[in-house]
Amino acid sequence: MSTVRVGLVQMSCTASKEDNLRKAIAKVREAAAAGAQIVCLQELFTSLYFCDVEDYDNFKLAEPIPGPSTESLAGVAKELGVVIIASLFEKRTQGIYHNTTAILDADGSYLGKYRKMHIPDDPAYYEKFYFTPGDLGYKVFKTKFATIGVLICWDQWYPEASRITALMGAEILFYPTAIGWATSQDEATNTEQYNAWQTIQRSHAVANGVHVVSVNRVGLEQDGAMQFWGGSFVANPFGSLLYKASHDEEEVKVLELDLNKTDRYRTHWPFLRDRRIDSYQPITKRYIDE
Repeated sequence: MSTVRVGLVQMSCTASKEDNLRKAIAKVREAAAAGAQIVCLQELFTSLYFCDVEDYDNFKLAEPIPGPSTESLAGVAKELGVVIIASLFEKRTQGIYHNTTAILDADGSYLGKYRKMHIPDDPAYYEKFYFTPGDLGYKVFKTKFATIGVLICWDQWYPEASRITALMGAEILFYPTAIGWATSQDEATNTEQYNAWQTIQRSHAVANGVHVVSVNRVGLEQDGAMQFWGGSFVANPFGSLLYKASHDEEEVKVLELDLNKTDRYRTHWPFLRDRRIDSYQPITKRYIDE
């Protein structure tokens, strides 16, 4: 298809998995009613962002994929005829857990999953305690409406991840995300952090000539210590913003993307043509020591 209508669901979460799933499904329905064909939910949308602490009880939030949540979402996808991108806490087996996104096609079929490759470990983002790094590699999914690439949150800072996914044929890059500001920070720091986050992802759109869709959560969590900054956005293949959400409100937004623009931008700005793939071997090194 030359055009595709994508839906972004930016929402707040509570401690109830059941309530969060019901809320997400209601917002998927809202997006579908507005014409969405592919709907992206935010990172770990069935719970509060639990990685703010290292607590073994939080492993109880995990589930298999496919599993209960994907089963519920598959029924909704089939009923509405939409693709759903669903970020979940995966229990692979005893003692092995992943930060994983499942893709449900418009007929309700489970197309597969992507496991987050880059796992952060920062104050209030103790993801290495919970998540084993992804071992499925980078992935694209041939949905009814478009071939999509899905990366997750911390992956968005790495140009290698977006490049590889684009080279695999992704027509759109989706980034389910959970990122916020410490409420103790000053406004200048908040602005700088958000701008860096948006800029790096818009650069992936430019470098690869594809649309980028980034979906974040909102709301105060961690007993008020963290405000998830929302600001979900869509950038075209030259990095121009087509949409930017607020920093503090729940929003459901549907936009039509013209996938033909990828060919136009890649033809006029032929970054992929001029890549010197014979010279890139050093990128696989941790650091280039003499």
